[in-house]
Amino acid sequence: MSEGSVVVIGGTSGLGKAVAAHYADAGRDVVITGRDRERTAAIAAEIGGRTTPVAIDLGRPEEIAAALADVGAVAYLVIAAMQRDANTVRDFDIGRALGLVTEKLVGYAEVVHQLVDRMDEDSAIVLFAGMARLRPYPGSTTVSTVNGGITGLVRTLATELAPIRVNCIDPAIVPETPFWTGKNVDAILARTPTGRFVTVADIVDAVRFLLENRGVNAIELRVDGGSIIA
Repeated sequence: MSEGSVVVIGGTSGLGKAVAAHYADAGRDVVITGRDRERTAAIAAEIGGRTTPVAIDLGRPEEIAAALADVGAVAYLVIAAMQRDANTVRDFDIGRALGLVTEKLVGYAEVVHQLVDRMDEDSAIVLFAGMARLRPYPGSTTVSTVNGGITGLVRTLATELAPIRVNCIDPAIVPETPFWTGKNVDAILARTPTGRFVTVADIVDAVRFLLENRGVNAIELRVDGGSIIA
């Protein structure tokens, strides 16, 4: 395993923060990013260990190179930053759509572009997509589209960057994360064959598997308790 750092783009909350905390607790050098410099620094201090904060706005991809300039060797790269909008074709908000496309597709690709030369043959990348690409809902026009685009991005990166491995994860609803707190998701639970929601620990374990299992490459891993079949 490479001795470089674990870089978590979008590591200040939710699933990204949990992944960063896992590797920090394991004694790894960790870099987390968020939009706000002071908040990112505070979260890095909360995570503890050898965690370094970096301020990045994926919606401003032309600034990513300078923001990542001081990051050294990278063992694992996790890009978990995600935004959601409610955008239908009948009531289409071009500005919000462009923002999400820029962050999720251009921003993700630019982060990899800037860091790939700091990786070695044992390095691995995990991108976060989402179940909306497989189970769209009213208002998910942009979300479903960009998450679908991650599939293509994973395949081309795995091809271009070989032997560096590149995978993506589709997390289901995780009620214990900030976005879902207080929302009624009983219908999702009712159609989930496992009879339980996916947990933060489940997602962290799946990300670890994608990063650390050297036989896994160019896949899209659903972590949804089987709800897609219902």
